[in-house]
Amino acid sequence: MKRAGEVVRVAQGLAIVRCPDETHPDIGTELSDQELSTVGQVVDVFGPVERPYLAVDPRNEPALLLGSRLYAE
Repeated sequence: MKRAGEVVRVAQGLAIVRCPDETHPDIGTELSDQELSTVGQVVDVFGPVERPYLAVDPRNEPALLLGSRLYAE
């Protein structure tokens, strides 16, 4: 498992994740929480190349993910 980043906000029903560095999961990658439960899928990558953001389509209410660290396989 590789750390994808932390959920920093919710926008238009998507969870916005800030990546820790320039490496990021590809669009379509499923993300998991610390308990290894799948929480959503990456639908977009945007922002600065050094630390991009991920837009994640969550399986449940995105506000519940605020502050969570997410991981990709």
